Amino acid sequence: MLAFLIFLMSSFQLGQTNNMLTKKGCLSLAEKDRFKKAEFAAIMGIVGNVFLALVKWIIGTYANSRALIADAVNSASDVAGSLAVYYGIKVSKRPPDEDHPYGHGKAELIAAIVVSVLLMLVGIEIGKGSIEAFFQPAAPPKLMAIYAVIIAIIVKEVLYRYNIKLGRALKSEALIVNAHEHRSDVYASFAVLIGIGASVLGGKMDIDWLVYADPIAGLFVSLLIIKTAWKLGKESIHNTMDHVLPDEETEEFRQLIEKVSGVKKINELHAREHGHYVIIDLKIAVDPHISVEEGHLIGKAVKKKLLDAAHVQNVLVHINPYNEMG
Repeated sequence: MLAFLIFLMSSFQLGQTNNMLTKKGCLSLAEKDRFKKAEFAAIMGIVGNVFLALVKWIIGTYANSRALIADAVNSASDVAGSLAVYYGIKVSKRPPDEDHPYGHGKAELIAAIVVSVLLMLVGIEIGKGSIEAFFQPAAPPKLMAIYAVIIAIIVKEVLYRYNIKLGRALKSEALIVNAHEHRSDVYASFAVLIGIGASVLGGKMDIDWLVYADPIAGLFVSLLIIKTAWKLGKESIHNTMDHVLPDEETEEFRQLIEKVSGVKKINELHAREHGHYVIIDLKIAVDPHISVEEGHLIGKAVKKKLLDAAHVQNVLVHINPYNEMG
């Protein structure tokens, strides 16, 4: 399933357009820096998840902790999610080409959807395991399992804070979704910690009913993870639909256009998000008595002005003759 989704990511194609001025062939220094930071964050997620999966599995097996072994499987699935994010970022940084004149920015959004699906599946699996645990009581785990969970909580919280801060700064949907996955893992590990602690305590004090704290906490966290996955997946799918930015967010573009000499009026302006950057379609009115070449130069100046703005990738300008009706 994951391989199929990654294939969709790499083959995702966008429509073509004419009379388009784009930033083709190269990335700006700011864009290169953005992708470098995003890739590093994704790599850190992969390394962290591999480390935690191994630690949880080894200690969980030695300490006889079913909850910790299940959490190790959770971390292993996170590795696949982090790989999807990394691949999405790698694809999205490719410059526009003939097949993808609008760029590859949506690859990050598709990666975010992949992570959301994986998160949903993990939540369902944890819930299933928690319910089954009610009917399959196990011997109390060793105390060492608690230390492993505490380490996992610290590592995951650090990864969450790093990814959420960087994701918001870079406007990377994939990093933001991945950050929330790390935070969901923190909650899951807290539930595991409570379950293991209660089970250890129950074993030492001969209180049999305390063992059920593990599956109850696991079921609660599974519902929380499923809710988070649904919310993040819904937002990511919405952002793939090229929704138009509201007027308050396009005011900056209007001010830039009005500063260009020769622009009499802005007839229409539509700015739509395309991954982490913006594509602008607009109609401007110019003096009807000037030459075609002069009108073209005004349109070219408007395009350059907008392309110099942060996160603007493509601009399509249509020139109209100005009259009293606008």
